[in-house]
Amino acid sequence: MSNRIVVDPITRIEGHLRIEVEVQNGKVVDAYSSGTMVRGFELILKGRDPRDAWAFTERACGVCTTVHALASVRTVEDALNITVPPNAELVRNLMFCAQYLQDHVVHFYHLHALDWVDVVSALSADPKKTSALAQSISNWPKSSPGYFSDLQKRLTTFVQSGQLGIFANGYWGHKAFKLPAEVNLIGVAHYLEALEWQKEIVKVHTIFGGKNPHPNYLVGGAACAINTDEANAINAERLAMVAQLFKDAKTFVEQVYIPDLLAVAGFYKDWGAIGGGLTNYMAYGDLPTNGYADVSKFKFPRGVILNRDLSTVHEVDGKDVGQVQEYIKHSWYAYADGDEAGKHPWDGETKFNYTGPKPPYEFLNVDQKYSWLKTPRWKGNAMEVGPLARLLVAYASGNKEVQDIVNGTLKALDVPVAALFSTLGRTAARGLETQLIANWSMEFYDQLVANIKNGDSRMFNGKKWEPETWPKEAKGVGMTEAPRGALAHWIVIKDKKIDNYQLVVPSTWNASPRDPEGKMSAYEASLIGTPIADPEKPLEILRTVHSFDPCIACAVHLYDEKGTYVHQIQTF
Repeated sequence: MSNRIVVDPITRIEGHLRIEVEVQNGKVVDAYSSGTMVRGFELILKGRDPRDAWAFTERACGVCTTVHALASVRTVEDALNITVPPNAELVRNLMFCAQYLQDHVVHFYHLHALDWVDVVSALSADPKKTSALAQSISNWPKSSPGYFSDLQKRLTTFVQSGQLGIFANGYWGHKAFKLPAEVNLIGVAHYLEALEWQKEIVKVHTIFGGKNPHPNYLVGGAACAINTDEANAINAERLAMVAQLFKDAKTFVEQVYIPDLLAVAGFYKDWGAIGGGLTNYMAYGDLPTNGYADVSKFKFPRGVILNRDLSTVHEVDGKDVGQVQEYIKHSWYAYADGDEAGKHPWDGETKFNYTGPKPPYEFLNVDQKYSWLKTPRWKGNAMEVGPLARLLVAYASGNKEVQDIVNGTLKALDVPVAALFSTLGRTAARGLETQLIANWSMEFYDQLVANIKNGDSRMFNGKKWEPETWPKEAKGVGMTEAPRGALAHWIVIKDKKIDNYQLVVPSTWNASPRDPEGKMSAYEASLIGTPIADPEKPLEILRTVHSFDPCIACAVHLYDEKGTYVHQIQTF
């Protein structure tokens, strides 16, 4: 007998996502992912100055903030053939690293860990045993019996008062939770510590970009000046602060995040065979070390892996109109030449065509249009993007740093390589690349300081900045890696104004509906085969969906005229 479960909204994400699954004999046999919002930034940008696009696109999201600006300035620079100075590239890399460090830690502790950690179970933990366990896996100083005892008392007060606060509405006591009480108590402690720590690392954005979220960017360089003796520039004091912020981040990642990740993963090895989904992975790559034009020197390589074949990495070219295309067969949009066609983003259209029921609704009409997300494909293939895709492409490309850290982790957990292709593998990949980025950030910082000491303070290339120097028509693509995966912006400039602008974001790749051939995208495919212990508390669905770290850009929300719900499962 088939049973359809509706989870709407999926919580602990950015944006609005609905998941519907068909369950038979305790397992998911079909799944549908619906983005229940409409964005429309492409329409807002039309007719504007290309140099201003970053300030608009960056505000597509308060989470992925800086990478949208980075993709935007790159697409304009590509169209106008502008090369940025080395220092500006390094500053962009450092801002990129700062976002990853914050974003991945926040995801693990505040968005995803509570799919694995039973907060209420922590009440029964022995603080002395918890302390001994914590000290056995890490040198983190906050691990005394008294520290965990005090935290447990605070948590008990919350529970006894009936006010769990930020921990309300969880599936506490669910049979799918496996961690011992002491590991749960460590998880709760570090959840709270991570809340305090995460606000520090983003100060890197305020130093180089003036603020966070939405730091300032600049076509042709970086929106800051270097002068070690000037109070209003990037001076010696601010550079020293950047160094300390990255050092502290490296310590937190190595002594808190990674030990916790490995400790939790050790109890959920069975999830190394659940949630694999697609077999194709794509990364645009980033963190240039020899200028953005030299893709071969990226810390994160660019490429595609098909059918999990790690012996071959296929080239990705955003300008090849036969590679990336977006479809709308099951999306609430219309194309001038029909719903079956795929369009390269340079030729993309953003025309709303809502044909579904007035939300809220009981079930999606999945035979027709059922999402506000378009469906992108690479040479007709559905692709998974994100941390796992980045590590797999890097691993297959021969990156020794990545190979060493991946092989070491597989050995430590005593799991096979196949465990990477799973919900657990996706979650582990995010942690491993955070550790890599913590190291790389110090490399970029040292290079920046060395350049300054050698007398190079250039941060801006003013050539071709003025519209009078531009061609009558130009096209560009700006590619990067948001924490959630491959992100690119495409621009068409005519008569010095934006004629067309299209964003294809990571969650468009992962969360999109089926294509005209009926092929699933990553979220839908990954849910097939997922065990469901309690249909009223579908914790397992959240585990896999959260492993992608959904981020669906905010825009117009959709309600019915009465604002009433037809069917909803409360989630935390």
